[in-house]
Amino acid sequence: MSTGKTLLGLLLSALLPTGTALAATNNSTLVYCSEASPESFNPQIASSGPTFVASSQTLYNRLVDFRASDNLPVPSLATEWKISPDGKTYTFTLRQGVKFNSNKYFRPTRDFNADDVIFSVMRQKDVNHPYHKVSLASYEYFNDLGLDKLITDVKKIDDYHVQFRLSEPNAAFLADWGMDFASILSAEYADAMLKKGTPELVDTQPIGTGPYALQEYKVDSLIRYIANPNYWNGEVPTKHLIFSITPNVQTRLARLQKNECQIIPAPSPVQFDAIKANKDLALHTVDGLNVGYLAFNTSKKPFDNVLVRQALNYAVDKKSIINAVFMGSGTVAKSPIPPAMLGYDKNLKDYSYDPEKAKALLKQAGLEKGFTTDLWSMPVQRPYNPNSRRVAEMIQADWEKVGVHAKIVTFEWGEYLSGMRKGEHSSALFGWMSDNGDPDNFADTLLGCGSIDSGSNAARWCDKSYDALTQKAKLTSDPAARAKLYEQAQEIFYQQAPWIPLANGKTFYATRSNVTGYSVSLSGSDFSKAKLN
Repeated sequence: MSTGKTLLGLLLSALLPTGTALAATNNSTLVYCSEASPESFNPQIASSGPTFVASSQTLYNRLVDFRASDNLPVPSLATEWKISPDGKTYTFTLRQGVKFNSNKYFRPTRDFNADDVIFSVMRQKDVNHPYHKVSLASYEYFNDLGLDKLITDVKKIDDYHVQFRLSEPNAAFLADWGMDFASILSAEYADAMLKKGTPELVDTQPIGTGPYALQEYKVDSLIRYIANPNYWNGEVPTKHLIFSITPNVQTRLARLQKNECQIIPAPSPVQFDAIKANKDLALHTVDGLNVGYLAFNTSKKPFDNVLVRQALNYAVDKKSIINAVFMGSGTVAKSPIPPAMLGYDKNLKDYSYDPEKAKALLKQAGLEKGFTTDLWSMPVQRPYNPNSRRVAEMIQADWEKVGVHAKIVTFEWGEYLSGMRKGEHSSALFGWMSDNGDPDNFADTLLGCGSIDSGSNAARWCDKSYDALTQKAKLTSDPAARAKLYEQAQEIFYQQAPWIPLANGKTFYATRSNVTGYSVSLSGSDFSKAKLN
């Protein structure tokens, strides 16, 4: 695993000025204490929440958005769409008069149109596209969702109509276009940078249609944005937005208390009382569609043995972890699908805490004397795991009781993600937050056979029976029939135990009391209406 800076960091370190101090906060400047540095400023080639907040949710838009009340797709860059009776043709009508931002490398000469949609899709789909391999891109989301095979053709009807042809119906297809990876990039900018021989600038010096434009990035320190004066969805009230990159959860709260930042994500549950007691602060919560879990790397021994995986499920006291770490901010998980989502099986069995049963299964597997393994712990706090180190320590202690010795290791967030995609872990704590409100985003993206190579299947588990059920569910438009298929898939998941499902967490964030307009939803973090009063 590399310990050097990312390609993004190296390029931007060379391109941007150094020594810039964090601006003093006033009513035209809002500071957000981010959890981690972004992997990229192109969400097509990234997979982490902090990256999406810093890129897709500030710089770009997508064809559809999600309505807060029910998470159903609503218009964004597309104003309407038509679906053919056979479910295999989608025709989008595009919004007119949408302006792209500009930067020192490029100034757009036209508004957003169909060419930008086609570029944003074909860069990811076409392996021969001139941008496909730029920035060593892997397009994890696009490929995990099977869009590389599902989309057979993307056609420009005219400047403001685009037609997608699919190889088969897909119940989640429309919602997919509200996900972060589906952000629309500028084809005109891409063409210009390709001609100059600097195509990587499209990913490191982004141009989008979103509420903000990138001004400056100092690696592992800060990101500066400036409001888009021509934002199609209304005036952006805060001219300057700054991300102060602050991985430590205690430091984030301290900076919020000192008014060095006005918004922090994912405060620790142990901080809730202090936030509530401070009249200058406000604690906010959003019901989340997420799951936190420990994935066994089933391609490595001994985790290729289902008896070992079942044993270590029995060995973990999940209720104690929820009580000690989540402190009311989460509930015990038993499925890869969150409880509030279509297809969740409320009657699914869960593994009880039973160390003696765990020992018996390990003996049956030929590991009566136990074994030694590594246990990867995330370096960031997320709603589905507010204190990864503490969770890892509690699992470590539980496993020790049945003779399994786990060494806890961690890495910088970018390295953690990269190593896990490559399968370097034996077991790893991870989690997922819904991107589109559809169960396919969990059941297939996290556990499908096709998601191993792209890296989102951290268990590297491929069960043909499970896969057949989730693939069939994609083709099924009837919600009740889809739900039945997912219930059957969850039973296989329970029996095969590629994970230890740990928790479904609520999403918490904290602000200064004078912050209004900022919101968190299925679409992510929305700064476009945020302001200081």
